[in-house]
Amino acid sequence: MTRTDEETYGAGGLLDRHGLPDWLEPVDRAARTVAPEQLSRFLPPEDGAGRQSAVLVLFGEGARGPELLLMERSGSLRSHAGQPSFPGGALDPEDGDPAGSGPLRAALREAQEETGLDPAGVQLFGVLPRLYIPVSGFVVTPVLGWWREPSPIGVVDPAETARVFTVPVVDLTDPANRATAVHPRGHAGPAFLVESALVWGFTAGVIDRILHYAGWERPWDRSKRVPLDWRS
Repeated sequence: MTRTDEETYGAGGLLDRHGLPDWLEPVDRAARTVAPEQLSRFLPPEDGAGRQSAVLVLFGEGARGPELLLMERSGSLRSHAGQPSFPGGALDPEDGDPAGSGPLRAALREAQEETGLDPAGVQLFGVLPRLYIPVSGFVVTPVLGWWREPSPIGVVDPAETARVFTVPVVDLTDPANRATAVHPRGHAGPAFLVESALVWGFTAGVIDRILHYAGWERPWDRSKRVPLDWRS
């Protein structure tokens, strides 16, 4: 099942697909056609349970071409401590309707609070279907953005963020940097070894599916396994 432009872009006028660079067109197209079950087997509970949240999947252009903005969460946080992730967090009441513009406003607000970027330079162009993170109970809306006018970034609050960094897409698609992360409990999923970080879990899953449905994925060795205690 696909979503119409009215369903996807009627979010308070905050989404704009005009003027995107040509290389982002496959991502834009995928965002408008992908179904929730094509992204993850973990979908929001039908009873409406879960804390509404949003993340900003921000594409920019660096010295080595297209890149993604990521951060490393503080090790003292209660949820997903120390994990590389997209900027984001829970919706606040002032963000608005979770089924409308709320996730867009939350994604920009949280990205500014966590990375210091200037939201005025970000063009939001799409949203992916809402997904679920069972371990923390978050219902997450991935919001897609184009970093039209880059601004300085860095750690704003060390209590929330340990590091802010960008990853070239060419590194994410490099088979040498791809692996299957194995949780101590036996769960396995896609992972990326980039910028001295192991990107896994929800964030890696979203990146993996974007690369796949945008046609950027390169064949990689899924039997290459990395335990989540790989640093020790």
